[in-house]
Amino acid sequence: MTFNTLIFNINAGVAELTLNRPERLNSFSLEMHDELRVVMQQIETDKNIRAVLLTGAGRGFCAGQDLTARQNDNRDQGSRTRASLDENFNPFIRRLRKLKQPVICAVNGVAAGAGANLALACDIVIAAESASFLQAFVKIGLIPDCGGTYFLPRLIGSSRATALAMLGEKISATQATEWGMIWRCVKDEVLMGEARAIAVKLATGPSTALALIKQAMQVSANHTLDQQLDWERDAQGLAANSQDFVEGVAAFLEKRPAKFNGL
Repeated sequence: MTFNTLIFNINAGVAELTLNRPERLNSFSLEMHDELRVVMQQIETDKNIRAVLLTGAGRGFCAGQDLTARQNDNRDQGSRTRASLDENFNPFIRRLRKLKQPVICAVNGVAAGAGANLALACDIVIAAESASFLQAFVKIGLIPDCGGTYFLPRLIGSSRATALAMLGEKISATQATEWGMIWRCVKDEVLMGEARAIAVKLATGPSTALALIKQAMQVSANHTLDQQLDWERDAQGLAANSQDFVEGVAAFLEKRPAKFNGL
């Protein structure tokens, strides 16, 4: 499958998706949104895809919305912005979060605006030491979108989240790791190797359990302890009915590595 703004390939159960507009720091265009819809449809329906790896081409991960892409839209600014979120960004973030497969994000450079919050929407974020995160919205008189006001307070607390959003200050990958915003910061030259190793590990893992872990972490923020205990009970029942659970127990008893098939 050939795209103009994306590179997409599937290997050994891992779907690797690269934002590919390096001359514009991989900022979102209307064409990119159209192509992302096609890719997401395949990821959602292809049972051979057991993990997703998202990254960017060139020296940046994603600089957010390409503002030049809206030049031919004759609607007022408010209508343009609402439509852009309703038609493109919000559906993409929702679909990404609902994927059953774990999503790993390898942040290879600047992640700004919608690009920063796209990274935070992923399940595991690993970043190069040279990478940075920037809630750039306030610099042009906007508020964080693409889930920024949802993810940030939950990841780093209200105080830090508010300051980042209001001041629009860049945060390094090292600081993001220390604050718990992302999983890990690594040397630039090993970023993709580390990210691919994580993706392969997840793609060969117990898919039912991984999908339920992902869902459990998402629903827990809005649950009481009693509600979450009940949710865990029901989800554990589903996991225990999987073939991977049978294999996992057998491998444990036989003192050998488990060979999960994702069923």
